[in-house]
Amino acid sequence: MAENKPGFLSRLFGRKAEAPAAPVPAPETPLPGVLPEAGGHPETLPSPPANAADDLTAAPSTVTTASPDTPEEDKTPAELAGADLQPVEGIDPENTAPLEPLPSIVAEAGPVLRSDIAAADLPAPEPAPAEVLPTPARELQPAPGRGWWQRLTDGMRRTSSSLSDSVTGLFTKRKLDDATLEELEDALVQADLGVPTAMRITEAIAAGRYNKEISPQEVKAILAGEVEKALQPVAQALSVDRTKKPFVILMVGVNGAGKTTTIGKLSQKFRQQGLKVMLAAGDTFRAAAIEQLKVWGERVGAPVLARAQGADAAGLAYDALEAAKENGTDVLLIDTAGRLQNKAGLMAELEKIVRVVKKFDPSAPHATLLVLDATVGQNAISQVELFQKVAGVTGLVMTKLDGTARGGILVALAAKFGLPVHFIGVGEGVEDLEPFTARDFAKAIAGLEATS
Repeated sequence: MAENKPGFLSRLFGRKAEAPAAPVPAPETPLPGVLPEAGGHPETLPSPPANAADDLTAAPSTVTTASPDTPEEDKTPAELAGADLQPVEGIDPENTAPLEPLPSIVAEAGPVLRSDIAAADLPAPEPAPAEVLPTPARELQPAPGRGWWQRLTDGMRRTSSSLSDSVTGLFTKRKLDDATLEELEDALVQADLGVPTAMRITEAIAAGRYNKEISPQEVKAILAGEVEKALQPVAQALSVDRTKKPFVILMVGVNGAGKTTTIGKLSQKFRQQGLKVMLAAGDTFRAAAIEQLKVWGERVGAPVLARAQGADAAGLAYDALEAAKENGTDVLLIDTAGRLQNKAGLMAELEKIVRVVKKFDPSAPHATLLVLDATVGQNAISQVELFQKVAGVTGLVMTKLDGTARGGILVALAAKFGLPVHFIGVGEGVEDLEPFTARDFAKAIAGLEATS
């Protein structure tokens, strides 16, 4: 009897040759890219005859993936259990779908240079242009089409509206009697005009009109006239004595009043008058204040003497005086740190600055301007009292009149202290700070629309 040799498939799966190899169904090798029909099983080839086993040549086995509809237990024939099956290339063993090639990811790192071009052969990149500050004459020009009177009336609209509503409304279809006059006086006091001014206005309205009707327009005219009388003595322009070189202006005030911005605007006005200006960044407590003053210096073309944050402000003021003297400066404006009027330590430092300045020039500072924020209302009175004691305030600058309905405080300050009011501000632009005139302010606060 002829010896039974194990066939190819038997040798493949490790079967012994004791018995003839049983027919083993083998999956039909599919064409590339062709899947078996859905729901069916791969067709099998018939087992080769035993006597043809030696004629078979070894070939790589190929296994097709079962259809997704095939039950789990039918995916692998029993004869192939335990075999190390590998997925057919291009076939997804899980989803029976061809695998999509992964897209290549290329980092966008700029243009690729040819390796045969040396870096030395490439032209050097051009340096970035230096930052050019705007031309001062262009940036600081007033906005076209709006004169000072228009900006003033627009800026004081909140004050005039509040005052007009509370005062003129009292006389609508009412005769002027004691009750009306009392209400009028209370309304004027609440508008921050001060008691003395309120009493004068009430008396002026009552004169010759008692128990008579009075129109709101008449009330506005009387109000404007009395306010002008109260402000006329303090409406004084800031005069620079050109015999004193430098003419030293010390700027003082609480935090947020607008000292640094006011310095920049005043510098522009002095420059337009042909004066040589220097700025001293004496607010050494805030780095932002130092930088802000440098920006203003670049805008108006004025040199700025500054030190690092935390430097001694009094020493800086002395150095600025020496530098201004050497350069033939006409006006030196010294900024100071904002300080609350009720902080004794900070006010003592301001006193030190004044003493140091006087050591250089006993007549300096030649002007000490207190910058007041109109929005603080009655608190401005205590500021004037304490700054006047410490720094010897010689004049006032009232800012932010456009942001409050309490602009009447300027009338109360004039009546109480009699200090010159040099400038008022109604906006952020350089043109929004102008010399103070009593008539314009009075008509604006009363809500009159003409300057005549």
